[in-house]
Amino acid sequence: LPILFPQQSGLYEYKVFGGLADCPPKLCADVYMDLDFRKQWDQYVKELYEKTYDGEKVIYWEVKYPFPLSNRDYVYIRECREMDVDGRKIWVVLAQSVSVPQCPEKPGIIRVKSYKQSLAIESDGKTGSKVYMYYFDNPGGMIPSWLVNWAAKSGVPTFLKDMQKACCNYSKST
Repeated sequence: LPILFPQQSGLYEYKVFGGLADCPPKLCADVYMDLDFRKQWDQYVKELYEKTYDGEKVIYWEVKYPFPLSNRDYVYIRECREMDVDGRKIWVVLAQSVSVPQCPEKPGIIRVKSYKQSLAIESDGKTGSKVYMYYFDNPGGMIPSWLVNWAAKSGVPTFLKDMQKACCNYSKST
């Protein structure tokens, strides 16, 4: 990422390879893109909505952080495309932070100004999905190393388990 982030930030970039058994890729993509449903299954969502500013759909997302840390919020754009790559269907979701004057920073919440995510979902050849995710953000402020370690070791696997559970519940709720 030398072009996007020329300075050495010392921050982690996360790459996740995983599988979601019994969750077809289209269902995974639908669940991932459904913001209202995410509010029901993601315990870290404090506020999440999409608004259109100057003809562009923008997402606002406030994430709950553990006490005594301040919550973080994100303002970003994202797009999902279903692609055909040599006969394989792959769902690709790209997201990155944007600056929108109509969505100013809120007191007591730290704005994550540098966020980028790429997600690819395809069939595992059975009834589930293979998932690849690249994720980077600069959460700002002082994040203790225990929280960074928790995110890497527990947070990501927990997210995948929650996502799998959400996929199972999604077909019942729609």
